[in-house]
Amino acid sequence: MTTGAKDNLRVETLGCRLNSWESEVMRDHARAAGLENAVIVNSCAVTGEAVRQTRQRIRKAHRANPDAQVIVTGCAAQVEPGAFDAMPEVSRVIGNEEKLTRGAWDRLAKGEGGRVQVSDIMRATRPRGAVVEGMDKRARAHVQVQTGCDHRCTFCIIPYGRGNSRSVPADEVVTRVRRLVETGHQEIVLTGVDITSWGEDLDGKPELGVLAGAILREIPELPRLRLSSIDAVEIDDVLFELIGSEPRLMPHLHLSLQHGDDMMLKRMKRRHLRHHAIALTDKIRAARPDVAFGADLIAGFPTETEAMFDNAVSLVEECGLSYLHVFPFSPREGTPAARMPQLDRALVKERAARLREAGDAALNRHLDRRAGTAARALVEKPGFARDEDFTPVRMIGGQPGDIVELTLGGVNPKKEMQAAA
Repeated sequence: MTTGAKDNLRVETLGCRLNSWESEVMRDHARAAGLENAVIVNSCAVTGEAVRQTRQRIRKAHRANPDAQVIVTGCAAQVEPGAFDAMPEVSRVIGNEEKLTRGAWDRLAKGEGGRVQVSDIMRATRPRGAVVEGMDKRARAHVQVQTGCDHRCTFCIIPYGRGNSRSVPADEVVTRVRRLVETGHQEIVLTGVDITSWGEDLDGKPELGVLAGAILREIPELPRLRLSSIDAVEIDDVLFELIGSEPRLMPHLHLSLQHGDDMMLKRMKRRHLRHHAIALTDKIRAARPDVAFGADLIAGFPTETEAMFDNAVSLVEECGLSYLHVFPFSPREGTPAARMPQLDRALVKERAARLREAGDAALNRHLDRRAGTAARALVEKPGFARDEDFTPVRMIGGQPGDIVELTLGGVNPKKEMQAAA
């Protein structure tokens, strides 16, 4: 994704929704500092492929803007600052803590500070706070409630890019959400690295359900609240009650499942097994029949056999998943999984393609079920909206931010519902 505050100041974003939110913060800071003639690359480190794409984006940005300074930040920059500093296209490398501070951008605009400004992320004690005004006039806005992760999955480098879990206090989150609602946003997405761990570092250890309940209670004018990716084993009792009873909490949950085979889950050092995932989706669907599930799944994890892979594929139907994010396993140096016996890359790609086929079939089943049903869809741009369960809808007209009541017709070739005439 590319955003531009001015023609000569651009932000290139790779990776997660939290990165997208942070790119908006950086853009605001850089613009306020007067930084010009620069390209900011907000990198991702979740896989080796993500790092390769970051390097590719840096080189492309330099070719397109040879006179601009290229500033690299984000998780890849945090984990491998020296490697990016060594790239001839790169002017500055900024860490994940520094990128959210106004002072860092003031120094950059003045040409002050060293080429590499990356602190020890493990020493960070709380998230950097900011309220983003407008979010590029999107109907939907993301609000960071947490960053970092206390878990150490064997495939994941992100804790070393983000640090340990740190929560934004509830009153600060409510303030951020209220301001975005006041600027016309109809839907707020709570985002972070591991949002279901929200509150563990705060006094009294409140849980995510308490935060969601506070937002809905204190901002009754907010039409829609949505959660980003959540851990399947961390849904607390209050949050479960809200999912079943609060219509303003959207019936779409994206689960961090990663696999459907118990041995693979153990080797990934996940905290759930296959039967936990199936029981959870059954329980939620019983409480909220209109819910739709998405999930992250990894194909080709080290030592994965064909039978283990088949368990990942069959989980799609057993959990009733509708939206898949499929990742072909890509080893990250410094993680335990990178030292495990690797599968042939061609086999990894082939299994990822088969898992995506299962995901396409699951999405088609979901869309077919929605044909002829009613929808309350949020218009993201003229002619395109998303229903409460995240079903994509093509329609005629509509302005961003409108919530429109529609009857869904058939499925178009782009795997979107077409609004009935």
